[in-house]
Amino acid sequence: MAFAITQTCCADATCVSVCPVNCIHPTPDEPDFGTTDLLYIDPATCIDCGACADACPVDAIFPAGDLTGPLRAYEQLNADYYAGRDVLAEVSAAPNFHRWAPPSFARVLPSDFAPLDVAVVGTGPAGMYAVEDLLLHTNARVTLVDRLPVAGGLIRYGVAPDHPSTKKIGETFARFHDHPRLRLRLGVPAGPELADRHDAVIYAVGATEARRLGIPGEDLPGSLPAATVVGWYNGHPDVEPDAVDLSADRVVVVGTGNVALDIARILTADPEALAETSIAPEALTRLRSSKVREVVLLARRGPETAAYTRPELLALAARGGLVVDTHDPRIPAAIDGAEPGEKAAWLQGVPRERVDWSGPPPEGRRIVLRFHSAPVAFGGDTEVRAVVASGPEGDVEIAAGRAIRAAGFRGVAVPGLPFDEEAGTVPNSAGRVPGRPGVYVAGWIKRGPSGGIGANKACARETVGALLEDVVAGRLSVRRKGLRGRLLRRG
Repeated sequence: MAFAITQTCCADATCVSVCPVNCIHPTPDEPDFGTTDLLYIDPATCIDCGACADACPVDAIFPAGDLTGPLRAYEQLNADYYAGRDVLAEVSAAPNFHRWAPPSFARVLPSDFAPLDVAVVGTGPAGMYAVEDLLLHTNARVTLVDRLPVAGGLIRYGVAPDHPSTKKIGETFARFHDHPRLRLRLGVPAGPELADRHDAVIYAVGATEARRLGIPGEDLPGSLPAATVVGWYNGHPDVEPDAVDLSADRVVVVGTGNVALDIARILTADPEALAETSIAPEALTRLRSSKVREVVLLARRGPETAAYTRPELLALAARGGLVVDTHDPRIPAAIDGAEPGEKAAWLQGVPRERVDWSGPPPEGRRIVLRFHSAPVAFGGDTEVRAVVASGPEGDVEIAAGRAIRAAGFRGVAVPGLPFDEEAGTVPNSAGRVPGRPGVYVAGWIKRGPSGGIGANKACARETVGALLEDVVAGRLSVRRKGLRGRLLRRG
């Protein structure tokens, strides 16, 4: 029985490295890596050894025949990735039935490579992948710094509480917190003294600021950035427990990415189903008395270009209560005309309705996907009362007591570092910050808010590789052994 990779795949390729028959793709050296929704197991070549399932940090891999309910679809999804592909085209006589690429030694360090003192700022995936690389592959001493009192970054405060398997990768990262060459400092803002006390500093501070929509009414009370809502239900210390008012029967979310789906799912979930999750207690209390019955997801373009991933949409559709608004004839045409595997085809079978926005939401709870509908303005005198959205027959006013902006994130300037205001990133070359010897970036502050958890692994490896190259080439001076201890004692 072949194994299959399911919804919670983090795509960090840990499974690829342990597979004895090379049946998991795309691999990190293949063009599709980092662009697919998840990794896939070839059922024709899987030998049912279970090594991938044992290694998976997020419990995403199961025997295909054991999948039930919404996960049942993943057996076919894994197989579909290999449709029309001849993965055995290069069969050899090797025991694993595949020709492996010649060995690659991407890094060559001299035998007398001096121990480095490196500071890593940020305990999210990018920072922890950098820490992992430094501790496992060099003799560096690492100071791990985070301004928040609890480690985890995106894993702790960004992943929805009803995705406990995804959060499990945090346990993999946490095992490095008590490494003998790591010093963990939480609740400490990163100041300029880090560069004075370390040979190098890697900033992995993420992208936490919502992108502006640039429309009238965007700053009205009742208009919230997605980061506030996500931080609210995850108990982020920067977000007040009463930051999200749930007294409106309809909420409009601008965006259709995975974060938008997370917010819509949490706001319409049965609170008792969330009681056993890591949701913030104050958020759960407010959800129990919530008046929200409908969440509308606005997309500027059609279903063929929606930003959500297939696993997240499948999970939402399987729960029920999902509706597609057919206000524009292009929407059903795109869905019905889509070929299997195309994004619009994922909505085949989802109920459709021409929604009348002049009245209140129906009884019960539901989520409405409204495509080809860009937000034009948030209406209201003293707070949000409606969202004006474009439509084929003119603008439409959607009565709503709250509007949530989930149209993407951008980084925030790091004091003392250059910053690209348009991109929301720190300018860099392979992680090196120009004009700042010994200063590097990794993760979303380096490349922008793209890619899931696993994409940060290759990103962090590139940054650590650049750091090591600079030391070997003499572009980065290494402090004398013991200086770090003297500075810390003096500080």
